[in-house]
Amino acid sequence: MSKIQEAIKERILVLDGAMGTMLQRYNFSEEDFRGERFKDFPHSLKGNNDLLSITQPEAVKEVHRQYFQAGADIVETNTFSGTTIGMADYYLEDFVYELNYESAKIAREVADEFTDRLRFVAGSIGPTNRTASMSPDVNDPGFRAVTFDDLRIAYKQQVEALLDGGCDLLLVETIFDTLNAKAALFAIEEVKEERQLDIPIMVSGTITDASGRTLSGQTVEAFLISVSHIPLLSVGFNCALGADLLKPYLKALSQNTSFNVSAHPNAGLPNAFGEYDETPQQTQALIKEYLEDNLINIIGGCCGTTPEHIKLIAEIAKEYKPRKAQITA
Repeated sequence: MSKIQEAIKERILVLDGAMGTMLQRYNFSEEDFRGERFKDFPHSLKGNNDLLSITQPEAVKEVHRQYFQAGADIVETNTFSGTTIGMADYYLEDFVYELNYESAKIAREVADEFTDRLRFVAGSIGPTNRTASMSPDVNDPGFRAVTFDDLRIAYKQQVEALLDGGCDLLLVETIFDTLNAKAALFAIEEVKEERQLDIPIMVSGTITDASGRTLSGQTVEAFLISVSHIPLLSVGFNCALGADLLKPYLKALSQNTSFNVSAHPNAGLPNAFGEYDETPQQTQALIKEYLEDNLINIIGGCCGTTPEHIKLIAEIAKEYKPRKAQITA
């Protein structure tokens, strides 16, 4: 049994908050994103947050440090878009291994600074910007912009680099298309088999709106069934919704699985400027309802959340015991 599997039996684990929200505070320019290394790169790189692990590593370290200081048990690597598919937008496919390796190494170094209790690094594996289940062309419903095999190969490279960099677990997150996630899980299983190792896996889907479905059309229960064939550390939801709107879907998930359950909701819904107005106190009050209803084993924040949000979440989480599975189905 891994150390995180032991820890999750003892207490509710706290995941970090948003990486993008924090990096935006630095107001990095095109030159900052490039650094010395990519000074003469022929394409624009501004907005590629994953690249900052190479060009602005101290900023990424500081974000991880602030989340650990706020009480997080787990931080996510700065690798949400770290596949050849995601990096193709910036013409940086050749740097994918290095991006993931350096991101994991940075997070590992910061985690090891904290000696009060075990701190963990989760390799963040995002959904990519393509979908394997649906056509991007309304006039050609059979067309696919990406295949399962394309995704599997891209994810495998990412997983190998994250493990080499020192991750304790892998987080397949913000899943809007379960077929994409299945490719990631397949790649992870391949790497596990080849390396003869077992690494805990978190899976986190996204309910896109009030329909209660993922973007590719699955209900909570269908999503759960689709990923339950693999032994998981946890299954949960993140992004798209705030803690209040996410609650009924989290409840449905919690009542139907014996896996641990995770949640890292947004700080409410974005305003007209794309900013998040939910205060840390408001988030804490909503998360308290999760805890009172015995819904979660891992709790954190997604878009718009900051170390201040995580601090208050960690404070309230200490007062409750971790969820015990009570399957009603």
